[in-house]
Amino acid sequence: MKVIVFGASGMVGQGVLRECLLARDVGDVLVVGRSAIAAEHPKLRQLVRADLFDYSGDQGLIRGYDACFFCLGTSSSGADEGEFTRINHDLPVAVGKAMAAVNPGMTFVYVSGAGTDSTGHGKVMWARVKGRTENELQQLGFKSVYLFRPGIILPLNGAVSKTRMYRLAYQWFGWAFAILRKRFPTAILDTEQVGQAMLQAVREGAGRRIADSAAIHDLALAGRAYAGSAR
Repeated sequence: MKVIVFGASGMVGQGVLRECLLARDVGDVLVVGRSAIAAEHPKLRQLVRADLFDYSGDQGLIRGYDACFFCLGTSSSGADEGEFTRINHDLPVAVGKAMAAVNPGMTFVYVSGAGTDSTGHGKVMWARVKGRTENELQQLGFKSVYLFRPGIILPLNGAVSKTRMYRLAYQWFGWAFAILRKRFPTAILDTEQVGQAMLQAVREGAGRRIADSAAIHDLALAGRAYAGSAR
């Protein structure tokens, strides 16, 4: 399969990119971003654009892909609603429209978060903004749209969060997360699992359009089993 990854410089995106490059059934990975990432691989190509909202001149470059994994987003901490909406609603919807125009058979996977408000009208700003994003992505005409709503995600294999608060939390409370994960294995995920789950959703579907942490955990297990049987 051929996949496009947005947000490959972020913690989740780093993990997703790694799994895409490792997967034997992925032959082409296109990373789209405002700046190039420091990675090289025979499968990897990069499209660097100052404006991530407009792809009118790049339709040939984004055509023919089977999946788009949208892992790009910003924290709501310290952001007003307008600023947060531009990156977490306007941008993914603009990307979705551009992808759907040239790849209607594509599977689009969007990472929002646990607690996202599907009504789009709740009191919590980030939850209603991402809820509106989820709702609009489902109306764009893709073959499939899957909405990933993970809770806690632990970074593996060198993945690093851009958010200082999260970096400190992983540094200070990593031992506590490890203990909790043993007790609640479907509630706390890692970046490997998120990437494996996305790939499996493209291969065989995710069953439900909204995937919470438990569903992502199960998809990752199926993805690992698929990878093992393909060896």
